[in-house]
Amino acid sequence: MILPRSFYGRATIEVAADLIGKVLIHRSDDGLTAGAIVEVEAYVGEDDPACHAASGRTARNAPLYGAPGHAYVYFTYGLHHLVNAVTEREGFPGAVLIRALEPLEGHALMRRRRGHVRARRAKALVPDAQLCRGPANVTVAMGIGAALNRRPLFRRPLTIEDAGPRTGVLAWGPRIGISKGTDKDWRCWLRGHPSVSRG
Repeated sequence: MILPRSFYGRATIEVAADLIGKVLIHRSDDGLTAGAIVEVEAYVGEDDPACHAASGRTARNAPLYGAPGHAYVYFTYGLHHLVNAVTEREGFPGAVLIRALEPLEGHALMRRRRGHVRARRAKALVPDAQLCRGPANVTVAMGIGAALNRRPLFRRPLTIEDAGPRTGVLAWGPRIGISKGTDKDWRCWLRGHPSVSRG
């Protein structure tokens, strides 16, 4: 079942926890890829120094202020796109960054998008657990780019779906890969899962 818009129109921290175990699906022209969400980070409001809204509303971060349930896809460090689910009420900036997935479908397509091989061993396939570990790897493996920015996550081609009860224990800790707001334990992950970032 595709998660409805109302799922996202709640406190960002609650949405972050509830996204663990849900399935991100991209039905692209290349094929279908899907993965269970196992790691996320919450970014909440203009008072959060790590949130893109910390300096106020701009053309770039406008999706954060929009209706909940839409994708906020942005380009970072001139290298990668990252994908977030917009949360809270319209007009208040909040989002959940999808940091890692457990690949479920489309493994071969994910590997092609990731470049097939690991740097250390030529011709070695990327292990399943590493295909979508880290937010940049999520977007590369899933084929998510700027064209999906502002698109609703409750309508194809990019959706988040409920695959049934979650199994496993949630853990919370500081967000990683940022220089501000590291005091907030707003990173949530499935404890012990091999696809979770090593941070």
